[in-house]
Amino acid sequence: MPVTSATIPHHNPTVAFTTPPNYATRLSHLLTLNSYNPLWCPTLTIQPTPSSLTPYLSPHSLDPFSAIAFTSRTAIQSFSDAASDLPQPPLSSVGPTFTLAALGKDSELLDQQFVSRISANSGRVRVLVPPTATPSSLVSSLGTGDGRMVLSPVPRVVGLDEPPVVPNFLRELKAAGWVPVRVHAYETQWAGPQCAEGIVRGSEEEGGLDAVVFTSSSEVEGLLKSLKEFGLAFEDVRRRCPRLVVAAHGPVTAAGAERLGVKVDVVSSRFDSFEGVVDVLNVTLTKLKC
Repeated sequence: MPVTSATIPHHNPTVAFTTPPNYATRLSHLLTLNSYNPLWCPTLTIQPTPSSLTPYLSPHSLDPFSAIAFTSRTAIQSFSDAASDLPQPPLSSVGPTFTLAALGKDSELLDQQFVSRISANSGRVRVLVPPTATPSSLVSSLGTGDGRMVLSPVPRVVGLDEPPVVPNFLRELKAAGWVPVRVHAYETQWAGPQCAEGIVRGSEEEGGLDAVVFTSSSEVEGLLKSLKEFGLAFEDVRRRCPRLVVAAHGPVTAAGAERLGVKVDVVSSRFDSFEGVVDVLNVTLTKLKC
């Protein structure tokens, strides 16, 4: 499990991260391997909503669609879990090629087991991974829709404003000639008024925080909302930790943070996996030591 504030040793750079539980273990492990002290302060919780997916999991229910476009690992996992005990796959064995699209390392979940849950004929299904792990690149890789339908399993945001990522993605699909059908595969909820406590305490300790990593703009909003409960703004955290490096996992997250008023210092140029953001932290924090 990810390291929490109660287990942080007081040596080596401390890197706070606000990633939800489903991604946190991977990032925490990478930070530890790179000699950082990971401080996990999740500002979001994730709750699958399998009942929302039920209408698309009965026999032949996916036949009107030409593709499923996944923009998150959680959406794939929720869909897979909901389809795990079906008596019959929801996609017919005979028909045109059906596309499963996902971003970066998320596509690893679209394995043979997942494909077999979709259709008894795995040869009918192709897995598409865009060259760049962004929703816009996914749309480009799908090509022209020509009026075809694409299922878009996305989160329902609770307790926070929905970031523009999903609405923009759906608009881009429409502009490319697709007919996107939005379905809520899971709920993203604010983790509550105390979720910034670890970062607040870390900023007060001797040495403070060396970096904070955001992997989505909703995490940023959740942190700001909690900091407000403590009577603080993010600028107060920066003031307490003048050498703090704010890192974003990719340009979409960086743009969302900036939109919310949080200046981002470094952005991962390889955002198909968390290795990219850890690499950019290594370079930046090494320079600061010099």
